[in-house]
Amino acid sequence: MQKLVAIVGRPNVGKSTLFNRLTGTRSAIVSELAGTTRDRQYGTCEWCNREFSIVDTGGWVVNSEDIFESEIRKQVIAATEEADCILFVVDNETGITDLDQQVAQILRQASTPIILCANKCDDNKDIYQSAEFYSLGLGEPFCISAATGSGTGDLLDLILKTLGPDNKVEEIERIPRIAVVGRPNAGKSSLINSFIGEDRHIVTDIAGTTRDSILTRYDKFGFDFYLVDTAGIRKKSKVNEDLEFYSVMRAIRAIENSDVCILLIDGTRGIGTQDMNIFQIIQHNRKSLVVAVNKWDLVEDKSQKAIDYFSATIRERMAPFTDFPIIYTSALTKQRIFKLLETAKDVYVQRKFHISTSKLNAEMLPLIEAYPPPSIKGKYIKIKYCMQLPETQIPSFVFYANLPQYVKDPYKRFLENKIRERWNFSGSPMHIFIRKK
Repeated sequence: MQKLVAIVGRPNVGKSTLFNRLTGTRSAIVSELAGTTRDRQYGTCEWCNREFSIVDTGGWVVNSEDIFESEIRKQVIAATEEADCILFVVDNETGITDLDQQVAQILRQASTPIILCANKCDDNKDIYQSAEFYSLGLGEPFCISAATGSGTGDLLDLILKTLGPDNKVEEIERIPRIAVVGRPNAGKSSLINSFIGEDRHIVTDIAGTTRDSILTRYDKFGFDFYLVDTAGIRKKSKVNEDLEFYSVMRAIRAIENSDVCILLIDGTRGIGTQDMNIFQIIQHNRKSLVVAVNKWDLVEDKSQKAIDYFSATIRERMAPFTDFPIIYTSALTKQRIFKLLETAKDVYVQRKFHISTSKLNAEMLPLIEAYPPPSIKGKYIKIKYCMQLPETQIPSFVFYANLPQYVKDPYKRFLENKIRERWNFSGSPMHIFIRKK
């Protein structure tokens, strides 16, 4: 399982800027207005062939009339208890404030390793000002500039050293993991209870009943894999309890550590915005996907025309990735639940399928010759050879061309679609690379 790093500190010290810098994204909103970050922002950082998860928290404020501040404090405390390493960010320009002292007092009592980051050290002369942070009692301040990236490489080295070696215990027995994810009350726990044939997971009509990601080994009827029941992932504006913060964090981590995700959609409500948000998390982590429309027994119109319309709506919302199976099921009546398991297993097997280079070239090169990439600036692009990369996490293909920089995304999608037409990679994302021949 990936280690987790939490970024904490008072408002306007540059936590979100540091988060964007470490993850290589712009997903966290950055502004000079205190309290911009209210909800936690999750991301993945890769450094020296290692990955770890990182969470950006809201700024720590006390004695404020803002109703959000008490929730932000809860989130910060929850993050520090859940994380494997904490980055305590302070403002080197402003120096120590009362809020810094209060955060430091909480962190000194934590057993989690702390890295004190003195941000906004944009110049070498600024480093001398950081000496005052020794008085916080959290060790030597590490000088960085999140805005310019100065010192962040050395910070990442220190984070990896602090996290220690990767936990390889789970890899001793490599069994596929299938995570059941979705909105609250979509029927995730009911579905897994139907799979295993016993009421092992508590089921109620109250949203948020499942608090943790529960691992269950399923070894019946020729199957052998882990089923992961996750907490319902609600909109961030709806998450206002520290316990639910744990739940959502662990649900996202369950997606990160799964092989196949079963996205459960409530057939009585249809596909909503939050279903799309969960789909984006699955896509971001490059996991295989099976869509299950649950509570189909409660839907009045079960005609083939209604099924076709529902399926077309789902694929339209999730475009351009549309090559995934959709199963209409009912956890209550056990309708097609074992077909859902068989489909998830097939998707996992297809994810590992490898095409021989000779077959791939025999099929794709005549097609590429008939439909070549469009010429740009009078230059003609020629693709002479292709192959599938071995032992990759998801199916990955390399096409060798004379001018790879001119091959655009629409043509890459064309190649991907043609591969999917000829070989079954349903449910699995795919990489298409264009390289210099």
